[in-house]
This record gives sequence, C-alpha cells and structure tokens, in this order.
Amino acid sequence: MKSQYSLGSKILTCFFAVLCIIWMIPIFEVLINSFKSNAYVNMDAFALPNSESFVGFGNYVKGLTFGNYPLVNSVIYSVVITVLSVGLILLFCSMSAWYIARVDNWFAKLFYYLCLFSMIVPFQMVMFSLSSTAHELGLNTPWTIPIVYLGFGAGLAVFMFVGFVKGLPLEIEEAAAIDGCGPLRTFFLVVMPMLKPTLISVGILQTMWVWNDYLLPMLVLDINDYRTIPIHVDYLKGSYGTVDLGATMAVIMLSITPVIILYLFCQKHIIKGVAAGAVKG
Repeated sequence: MKSQYSLGSKILTCFFAVLCIIWMIPIFEVLINSFKSNAYVNMDAFALPNSESFVGFGNYVKGLTFGNYPLVNSVIYSVVITVLSVGLILLFCSMSAWYIARVDNWFAKLFYYLCLFSMIVPFQMVMFSLSSTAHELGLNTPWTIPIVYLGFGAGLAVFMFVGFVKGLPLEIEEAAAIDGCGPLRTFFLVVMPMLKPTLISVGILQTMWVWNDYLLPMLVLDINDYRTIPIHVDYLKGSYGTVDLGATMAVIMLSITPVIILYLFCQKHIIKGVAAGAVKG
C-alpha cells in the first residue's frame, strides 16, 4: 500500500511539474522577447535573442518613455487603486464576515447569500449600467474606483472570511467582552489577529485581480487623465496602429514581476488560508 501511494505521488508530481512548465512558457516567451528588437519579435517570436536581435534594456527604456503619457504615472495609479481597493476589501469584508458568523438572524443570512450571489453574476451583465452609475456618482477617479472594486470583491472575500470565523473559538471573544472590550476593540484586538492566514490569502488574491484588471478601469476611468498599467500597455501604439512588440513585452514584464514576487513569497499563506476557510466553513 505504501509503495502504491509513493508511486502515485511520484506520478502526480511529474504531471504537475510538466503542467507547471507549460504554464510558464508564455511568461518565458514574454521575457525573451522583451530583449529582442521589434523586427525580430515579428519574424520569430519563439527564437532566443542572439547577437543581431538582442537590444539589452532598450525596450524597457522605450516602454518607460513611450508617448506623451509616462509609465510612472500608470504605475502610481495602479498602486493607488490596488492598495486602496485591497485595503477596503480586507477591512469591510472581514468585519461583515464576523457579523454574519456571530449574529444569527435573517438579515445576516440574507446579506451572506447576496454576497454569494454576486460571485455568479457575470461582469458583462452589469458593466454598462455600472459605468454610467460610476460616472454619475463621481467614482471615476483612482481614489474613488476602489469603492467599485469593493462591491465586486466582497463576494469571494466574505465567503472565505465567514468560513474561517466560524471555526474560531467563541470563548475568546466572550472573555474579551468580560474584560470590558466593546465590539470594535474585540474585533481589532482579538478577532483580526486570528484572521491573519485568511487576510493574507484574500489580500494576495485580490491584489492579483485588481493589479491586472483591464476592463473595469477602462470603462470607469477617464483614460486621458488616468491610465493603469494594463491600459498603458494597450496604448503602446505608433502611427497607423503599429505596435512595438519589444517595448510592449518589456512593459508587460515590468507589470507582472511585482505580482509574481508577491505570490512566490506568500503562496504558502494562500494555501493555508483557503484550506482553513474551506474546512472550518
């Protein structure tokens, strides 16, 4: 039985290793093409850089300075939107999940089911009405669009937080109440520290989503004034719609590198948080 289990584990390990390599191929292609001149990218995108096609960091410099809209502005707007959006999602969704898990009434259950329902509603169904509503309410700036992201990210976040909170011992909160802690102090001083695995998991998942999102900022923001990095990549075009693929690949690498590094450092927390929420829920 033990040998069969070991053999099955080895087969699965080999399978997922091959699958991982397949998933890494597009990233590798973007990386090697970011160091090749545009002409050679068009000629053979799968060829490695050589003495003729290699341009060093020229594509990165071109991507940073292309056009009349500097990439640094896009980076700032992407960072602002991501930080504010993820912060709002973590704060409000964790508090909402604690309320849902601890208060047993019809309103809490209705709110929870509405959050779950929002997860199955396709964005395409509401994007046009959302765009007009966001403009009417003034949610079309990098400092206000996080409110929109809060609405779309609440479903998954509340679902994960509720599953974890239900597994927390209620006696700890009761002891805090006996010691004189009100609801806010109990949450921030007692409950939130215990939510660390799920906070990290939800934070990383939401960061990857918001940072790489193209459609929502494109619909809501005034792209003449505010461009996130995905929108900036779309506007790396010359006259007559020509695209410098080398510079585009360089900007794509600059945009995905922070998220990859974040994920590599925190992937164990993602697995731990998701597993804890699923089992305890």
